Amino acid sequence: MNKDGPPLAIYDTDLDQVGANYVPLTPLGFLERSATVYPDKTAVIHGDHHYSYREFADRCRRLAGALAAHGIGRGDTVSVMAPNVPAMLEAHYGVPMTGAVLNALNYRLDAATIGFILDHAQTKVLITDREFSETIGEVIKNVKHPLLVIDIDDPLYEGGELLGECDYESFLLRGKPDFVGVPLADEWQAISLNYTSGTTGNPKGVVYHHRGAYLNALGQILVFNLSEPSIYLWTLPMFHCNGWTYTWGVTAAAGTHVCLRRVDPALIFPMIKQHGVTHMCGAPIVLNMLAHAPAEQRVDFGRTVEVATGGAAPPSKVIAEMEGLGFRVTHLYGLTETYGPATVCAWQHAWDELDLETRTSMMARQGVAYHTLEEIMIADPKTMKPVPNDGETMGELMVRGNTAMKGYLKNPNATNEAFRGGWFHTGDLGVRHPNGYVEIKDRAKDVIISGGENVSSLEVEEMLYRHPSIMEAAVVARPDEYWGETVCAFVTLKPDAGDVTAEDIIAWCRERLAKFKSPKHVVFGPLPKTPTGKIQKFVLRDKAKEL
Repeated sequence: MNKDGPPLAIYDTDLDQVGANYVPLTPLGFLERSATVYPDKTAVIHGDHHYSYREFADRCRRLAGALAAHGIGRGDTVSVMAPNVPAMLEAHYGVPMTGAVLNALNYRLDAATIGFILDHAQTKVLITDREFSETIGEVIKNVKHPLLVIDIDDPLYEGGELLGECDYESFLLRGKPDFVGVPLADEWQAISLNYTSGTTGNPKGVVYHHRGAYLNALGQILVFNLSEPSIYLWTLPMFHCNGWTYTWGVTAAAGTHVCLRRVDPALIFPMIKQHGVTHMCGAPIVLNMLAHAPAEQRVDFGRTVEVATGGAAPPSKVIAEMEGLGFRVTHLYGLTETYGPATVCAWQHAWDELDLETRTSMMARQGVAYHTLEEIMIADPKTMKPVPNDGETMGELMVRGNTAMKGYLKNPNATNEAFRGGWFHTGDLGVRHPNGYVEIKDRAKDVIISGGENVSSLEVEEMLYRHPSIMEAAVVARPDEYWGETVCAFVTLKPDAGDVTAEDIIAWCRERLAKFKSPKHVVFGPLPKTPTGKIQKFVLRDKAKEL
């Protein structure tokens, strides 16, 4: 002990990072490990095709070698337009092995938007499934730079045209299974590029780095209890935040990927039973689709299947219906800018004893930060002062940590605005409960102010979803000369709903909600959605103004 002064700062000396104690973090190592430890285990299932981890790794290295032979390397962009097929999964490894950046395209986008993305990202190689040949055919006529096009000729799909220089399987033969990838010098190097939906204006390119992808993939394992026996069904698009990083996370756990070209309950239920599926993910719209599947499509798989959902809080009625079908729902929350899910409604065993309505309302909270995210905060966006944990005081949800995006591609102003004050601003408004769990009440732009009272559109939507005849619901503000704004509901009825009027729904809500929160108008019909399945409230707001 140093009696003459403070303790010696023996741990404060500068030590150089050397190869032995500093290796850049990258999810690419997950594939190498699983292929070494479980070489003969089934890694990927696609129809009748089963690839072992050895074969999966070989195919990824071949892809990397073929791309490198074409001159692809660090700083280049490779775009992929494909459903959940092996080629899309392999691109998550083969592309970054070269040092290049993977841009997984949203195949629901129109030709003009995809053309903008390819030009903005300066894509050099486009790998595209022939299912989308009509859209891509229009795109490549107008692309502004040289582009190598490779076709995915999937035997499980009939139709479409071949547009490229060669097909994907032939392209793989140009590479070698022993290709040694480009060593990663910096874990902050870009690994992928994901574009936001762009409900207004052009979409923004969100850049992910290797470190964030590595950490978030590990976070998914911890949150979703993935392990070597896990069998993961790809009901979530791999283009969406790189499949919420499960493209890397399932491989890290040495689980099995079950590919699925199309989200259809008639396919999902039998595949769960056939392959022994243990885990799957999807937006609330997917849960809603399964919960309302016709009886003839449902299959009793005889065990509990874990399903994680994100986006808006799933209505408690949908959660209850999913449980009745044999699914256990985990509620996650995140954005493209946070590598997909960043918080989880971590389950408390005491909640098991609650009644169904209370239990599902607890489950609908966005919860607590992932193990791999540093902090979340509900705070005043102007003062940056946290709100009290009283479950009532509203503020903006903000996050900070290694799993926040690197930034928006070629858009420093938007990046700086998103990161102002040292936090990433989500734009979602919510509260923090006494137990520390956060709950989103609304998007900042979706709050309805009626007669000076704030109305949460999510609260009203939650009540509408409990109506026995309503399958989908969305609530927006309608301008009103007297009240300023009133609540306007857009709903889609269940096929067997019968004769339900707007007045019936309004009266039903008034029995259960404060009068100022109840809809003044109800509009029936299909709800407009973005290419990622989110309801387009800006379209509904325009319609409400015209009423």
